[in-house]
Amino acid sequence: MREGLNATSGAMRRLTALAGVVAVGVAGVFAQQNFDDIEVQALHVQGNVHMLVGAGGNMSVSVGDAGVLVVDTQFAGMAEKNIAAIREIAGPQPIRYIVNTHSHGDHIGGNAAIAAAGAQVVAGNFAGQINFRTGGANPAFIMAHENTLNRFISPGGDAEPPPFEAWPTDTFFTESKDFFFNGEAIFLRHQPNAHTDGDIFVHFRESDVVAAGDVYVNAGFPFIDIDNGGSINGLVDAANNLLDITVPADKQEGGTYVVPGHGRLADEADVVEYRDMLTIIRDRLVAMIDEGMTLEQVLASNVVLDYEGRYGSEGGFNPTSRFLTNAYNSLVN
Repeated sequence: MREGLNATSGAMRRLTALAGVVAVGVAGVFAQQNFDDIEVQALHVQGNVHMLVGAGGNMSVSVGDAGVLVVDTQFAGMAEKNIAAIREIAGPQPIRYIVNTHSHGDHIGGNAAIAAAGAQVVAGNFAGQINFRTGGANPAFIMAHENTLNRFISPGGDAEPPPFEAWPTDTFFTESKDFFFNGEAIFLRHQPNAHTDGDIFVHFRESDVVAAGDVYVNAGFPFIDIDNGGSINGLVDAANNLLDITVPADKQEGGTYVVPGHGRLADEADVVEYRDMLTIIRDRLVAMIDEGMTLEQVLASNVVLDYEGRYGSEGGFNPTSRFLTNAYNSLVN
């Protein structure tokens, strides 16, 4: 199945350049960014699941007889384009559910508009189905972990909460939540204190696809949002949990596909590389901390030199120095 990945890897690298490695507060500091020249690209992953790449986090879309489920919604300014892309894939099928993998603005910015373009099922009937393009009285449900809702309510710092219409309407506080949609079981699996304290995987069991959110990215080092409960230990644990779900098809390739929060479509071999990178860097940092090294000494040590070419960045939102600073602080605090 690696040849299937290779067939899309060039396109996905180009899409990654558009999506970037961006992780912002729940209010979305890039709210005024101009998205006019950004096109949404769609890729059928397998089974019911498609992947949308535009600006912000990658989206996953499940399409079937029961309707449409959308995982994450990118920036608010991309909502109209994403709704059009969903319609290209799903036709008139109503958007029934939105699932947020966490609270950052590049993943939840389109919640209100995409929910308004959808339709709940109330008492066995589609409420507002006829008006899915302009929104009905009963927008799509928005699902998330309870900690994610808490970040909507109190984003922290000077950030303003997003509009009430964007807030999750259905939350859970346990390790997982499951339901049946489009002919398959779907599992929402909480990954505590990883990228944030509210991260979830969305596992489409029959389609054999996992939408991982920003717990797994392959376009750079992950952003550890320590202000919102993130930690490098939690990321390592989450990567191992993701590997418990993924199963390769042949020669450790293909099989279960993983939609990352940012980057190209992946399989288990890619997640193994990412897990190993995080584990090795975490262990190096632990050893340095045990030796009494300060953050400044760690930053000057070239501790991630062997991974810099693959994951590093000197600029942007999450340069290598920020990744190391947050990883270090999550281990000492």
